[in-house]
Amino acid sequence: MKRILPLLLVAALAACNCDKQEPKCPILNIESGAIQGVAAENEGVFVFRGIPYAAPPIGDLRWKEPQPVEPWDSVLKCDKFGHPGYQAVHYPGFYASEWGYGDEAPYSEDCLYLNVWTTAAAQPDKKLPVAVWIHGGGYREGWGSEPEFDGQEWASKGVVLVTINYRLGIFGFMTYPELSAESPHHVSGNYGILDQIQSLKWVRKNIAQFGGDPDNVTIFGQSAGAGSVRTLAESPLARGLFHKAIIMSGGGLNIPPKDGQEAKPATPVNRFFTYNPTLQQSEAVTKKVMDWAGLTDLEKLRNASTEILYTVGQLYNMVNNDDVFLMQRPIVDGYVSLKSFDEAARSGGIADVPYMIGFTKDDMGTMGPGIAEFCKVRTAQGCKAWAYEFARPLPDDGQHPEITDRLKGAFHSSDLWFVFKSLKHCWRPWTQGDWDLAEKMITAWTNFAKYSDPNGKNGGVWTPCTEESPKFMLFKLNEQDAEASEMGDIIEKEQ
Repeated sequence: MKRILPLLLVAALAACNCDKQEPKCPILNIESGAIQGVAAENEGVFVFRGIPYAAPPIGDLRWKEPQPVEPWDSVLKCDKFGHPGYQAVHYPGFYASEWGYGDEAPYSEDCLYLNVWTTAAAQPDKKLPVAVWIHGGGYREGWGSEPEFDGQEWASKGVVLVTINYRLGIFGFMTYPELSAESPHHVSGNYGILDQIQSLKWVRKNIAQFGGDPDNVTIFGQSAGAGSVRTLAESPLARGLFHKAIIMSGGGLNIPPKDGQEAKPATPVNRFFTYNPTLQQSEAVTKKVMDWAGLTDLEKLRNASTEILYTVGQLYNMVNNDDVFLMQRPIVDGYVSLKSFDEAARSGGIADVPYMIGFTKDDMGTMGPGIAEFCKVRTAQGCKAWAYEFARPLPDDGQHPEITDRLKGAFHSSDLWFVFKSLKHCWRPWTQGDWDLAEKMITAWTNFAKYSDPNGKNGGVWTPCTEESPKFMLFKLNEQDAEASEMGDIIEKEQ
């Protein structure tokens, strides 16, 4: 009898578990084959992880425009995130401590994968708004499945969220004379941006299967992701593939001098996003370094190991006591990009879509005036632009001595936890006010994706930023009642 009772208990528990089986994700048929995702934690949300959106850019496809995916016959189980682009190992300290790096797939040149969160899989008539997230990391690190980018809260808000990986560093942006010679467009570099454009083409062709509307797509990104949004906004190759844009901590426009005054130097962040040597200058530097390493032609470069290519620039500088810079960011090449974002914005040459643009209080240099300048220019062109500042200093539990001054206050990237309402993945001692602030921010961001207005379809207190009224939405915690936002005039700080 004593043995029968435990057996009956096990059977009863098994019956309970059967009643609580997780929902089965429908099988979708996209252009490359059948796929099936898995249920997320949020009720009704499914996530499709690691969908290939282009062929692996390895072997002969290294430093080429992204190519179509080879179709598959069986159902592809999309339950694991794809490889991040090849990059340095992230050790504890600085951003690794903040974002919890370590559980991701191995870094690889085979990195062209995306992820989709949705509540409307296999419901093409739903036509939900779509948002495509482009991660930051200085164009040399990061990936679309970092814990702060958990997309299920966006999906629960009625937006189909897509996050992507793209080629980074030397694999995503290297220029070289023989690469330009073999290109039908006579250019090289900007492969990471071409990957992003390919992902937007994938979205246009396939997102209806996930319940998304291919004619209502928002692109948004932070830091180098914001720089990517700037490049996509200017690029003729991306025109028509998105309908709204959000630029987070990516700078604004350089401010022209007033009559009789000398021009002020660009802020550090604007220099980062606007530094553009010519293609020929960049190619010459690359060839100099590669010749030194014995990689004297394109065949040798394509046969070189990933590790050698990744480290060759650093080795050259160490041995030669030099400080050459291998181009590892977008450039104006005459094909992907025709002119700088600054020049294009002032001449009306960027995508004519609604924009949201902002920064964090303790960001990389002063961004406010340049952002206000962008909004002023857009207003003069008859368009709306909404500006914001994130000013919540992140709470600290005092248990992380590796947290430096760069990770204190409302630092660069600190707003990501709030935009995705992903605070549960972070070690920080959040207050109820933080959760309220996250709810206000994700609501504003998803409203913008839905209605082209962060207030929602009926408008509200967040007014567009104009020359006459240079107001930013200020996201912070109120010391009295934890109210999460208020309006504030932009403070004109010295550049």
